[in-house]
Amino acid sequence: MKRSLPVKASATLSLCLCLALLGCQSVADTQTAPSASDANASEVSASPSGAASKTNPSGANSSQTTSSGSQPSNPPASKSATADEGVEASSNVSRDASKFNAWVDDFRQRAAAEGIDRATLAEAFDRASYQPRILELDRSQPEFTRQIWSYLDTAVSSTRVSNGRERLAANRATANEVTQHYGVPGEVIVAIWGIESNYGSNFGDFETIDALSTLGFDGRRQSFARGELMAALKILQNGDIDRDRMRGSWAGAMGHTQFIPSSFLAYAVDDDGDGRRDIWGSIPDVMASTANYLDASGWQRGQPWGVEVTLPHDFDYSQTELSVRHATQAWQTQGVKRLDGSALPNFEQASVIAPAGAKGPAFLVGHNFRVIMRYNASTSYALAVATLSDRLAGRPGIQGEWPRTEPALSRDRIRRMQQGLNDHGFEVGTPDGLVGPNTRAGLRAYQRSIGVVPDGYPTQSLIQQLIES
Repeated sequence: MKRSLPVKASATLSLCLCLALLGCQSVADTQTAPSASDANASEVSASPSGAASKTNPSGANSSQTTSSGSQPSNPPASKSATADEGVEASSNVSRDASKFNAWVDDFRQRAAAEGIDRATLAEAFDRASYQPRILELDRSQPEFTRQIWSYLDTAVSSTRVSNGRERLAANRATANEVTQHYGVPGEVIVAIWGIESNYGSNFGDFETIDALSTLGFDGRRQSFARGELMAALKILQNGDIDRDRMRGSWAGAMGHTQFIPSSFLAYAVDDDGDGRRDIWGSIPDVMASTANYLDASGWQRGQPWGVEVTLPHDFDYSQTELSVRHATQAWQTQGVKRLDGSALPNFEQASVIAPAGAKGPAFLVGHNFRVIMRYNASTSYALAVATLSDRLAGRPGIQGEWPRTEPALSRDRIRRMQQGLNDHGFEVGTPDGLVGPNTRAGLRAYQRSIGVVPDGYPTQSLIQQLIES
């Protein structure tokens, strides 16, 4: 296995945690991925994640989307008003493009001062293009959450499983070599590949330089985007890829497994020995780079991600947070058992998660599950990778039943729940429409007060009871 270019060994930031700052996730499941901001319970259909997509960079739902997913019928008042709005929008774009060009000229000077040569700057910026659509995607906010089972139905579909097994079989020799070197199983690498870009069929078609330039000029996280743009220039200068082939998500995530440029510089590997790190066209480079990222993030060789478990009827669901960690033996003492009755994995620090509360499946997850979340900081994403990798390896998927009759919740509905919890003295902080640890803690306290299982899982009926009380 050839590796001619140096790779940094330290892992300081999650690849998709960085992407989540831009509100993105992976492109494999456009408009299907959860938000990385919520680690348990309902997921916001974004970013990869997101892209980060990271899993939804190429098209996030509009805030005007109705519960059925269709757009409401709001015809314009008059044709003349529509025409006027079009002229004004075109004028605004023209003014912004002019300001963008001035910003690019200034950035060129900064990049030159940091050692980027003239040829690279010319390649990158001589035809740099302002992309208003990217700013629309960056600023869009989803109206409705998405239930985890709906996300998993797509992320771990039968088609994705069968295609993944084909990819794994076709690249078995490479996968085995990468596994031997980095310790990361081939099925985990292929699972990430499948969820990030549907095995390369959709890793985005935005030109990375244009995307990051636009976000650096006027995005929500300009400083972050500018840093990634500088990293992208270094990739061009190194000769790993040319500008035309450097493509990916609207948020700057690139290639088969959606590396942002700074992560590419730190972890991409030239595995095929051609002198370039090519995560767009070389599957050996893709596999080795992905495994190298996980290895540098602390992957423990030989350890599973976790297992599906059963919980006793009196289990304390306040413990179902990733921040709560005990050795396997301590969980066993509380009555946690493997679903199939066999022995639990021997974890030094394990967490129990119940993404759909007491009425859904539960899982005992270990260190490698948290490593997967370094790739995308979402419990749903990590569970999708874990489940898909199990299926690719011939193991069964999730066996427990999800509460599929529970409808999705709008962000406004969640904000009303959060305000209701605050009004009742169960402080959860400023209502933001996202269900995180504080909201779950407050909801559990409310559930205890009314005598129901305090699992912290929001449902329509529970929220209605809270609002009306």
